[in-house]
Amino acid sequence: MSTVIKVENLSKKFVISHQRKEKYTVLREELGRRVKKIFSFPFNFGKTATNFSKEEFWALRDVYFEINKGDRVGIIGRNGAGKSTLLKVLSRITEPTNGRITIRGRVASLLEVGTGFHPELTGRENIFLNGAILGMGRTEIRRKFDEIVAFAEVERFLDTPVKRYSSGMYVRLAFAVAAHLEPEILIVDEVLAVGDAQFQQKCLGKMEEVSRNEGRTVLFVSHNMGVITQLCERTIVLGQGSVLYNGDSTQAIETYLNSQKNKINKIEKTSLSEENQFITIHNGDSHGNEKSEYKFDDEIFLCGSIYVPEWSPFLELAVSLYDKHKRRVFTIHEPLNKYYHGSSKMSFAITIPSNFLTPGNYSWLMCLNYPGNTLYDLQDDICSFSILETGSDFSRYEKADYGCVHVNYNIKFKD
Repeated sequence: MSTVIKVENLSKKFVISHQRKEKYTVLREELGRRVKKIFSFPFNFGKTATNFSKEEFWALRDVYFEINKGDRVGIIGRNGAGKSTLLKVLSRITEPTNGRITIRGRVASLLEVGTGFHPELTGRENIFLNGAILGMGRTEIRRKFDEIVAFAEVERFLDTPVKRYSSGMYVRLAFAVAAHLEPEILIVDEVLAVGDAQFQQKCLGKMEEVSRNEGRTVLFVSHNMGVITQLCERTIVLGQGSVLYNGDSTQAIETYLNSQKNKINKIEKTSLSEENQFITIHNGDSHGNEKSEYKFDDEIFLCGSIYVPEWSPFLELAVSLYDKHKRRVFTIHEPLNKYYHGSSKMSFAITIPSNFLTPGNYSWLMCLNYPGNTLYDLQDDICSFSILETGSDFSRYEKADYGCVHVNYNIKFKD
């Protein structure tokens, strides 16, 4: 296959300014400083001390990859990894600091809402404007015009200035233009998340169609791992501006998840008082390794240990799980009497089954108590973790609130 994009040793540097913190002074010192500045004429006239320092930030560093004609390539990574900067460099919006990019073919980019549209022009006029930017003739644009409008579903507002469009309408029209005006390379950022679930699936189907049937190349950035798996045969993982992995999408997602392990938080006490309390608490995997991010079909393990110098047969471990809105998902009350064997230290592991929690952020509340009598230790909003969307049945409803758990159910239809 022929190479349509070749990136060699690509780097992009930005200069960031930081304001220095000024030392606080009393009024007498400030007046003296200003008088001294006045009488320093002519030596310092017009000069002011700068309160800013500058820092070099490399958004991309020595990036190398090749993309062939007809490839569907995903780009994933944490916020700040360099994804958007890479797309802007490939789209010729910004120039690289070092390195070389070779692109063979017309490029259409959909990087943010409204990119390439003139707000004062109507939807109809912007279709022709975008086509002209892509180097297409008026006849060619007219041939595709009806198909673009039908895909975008904005017929009623075609002669309305796009500055009056909602963000969803912007995206529908912008994607329709980018996908139908026959660019050889289509670059799409996370902007599709603005659209509704039905339109997102429509766009994914279109990108797969133009790649598979028309041999066009697609570069797609998303935080939705399920969409990446569905659309992209190959994925590039970026981290701190460098390529961490470039290959099979399934393995790329594993690499991305493993790169997040430094976000683990846990409870770990180094000194203990003579009362019942937690010693350690952390999220983990089946091997006991600490973990803070899970795929939707991973088992989740909450592991810990407790110190019980004041044993009571009524002692109980209480655990609650909260979602990102601090809604209680479930609560466990477990009497410890059946696990006690005379030792003052006890370890536990609670297993949450796979495909139970929906994608999102969660945290724990844990309590060691004698119900209705004594509260020994309460740990609230601890050991937060994330369930990532890596291809669940609800992946097409990204960012919709459809609850906290996947329910097991039976359904029957009758005539």
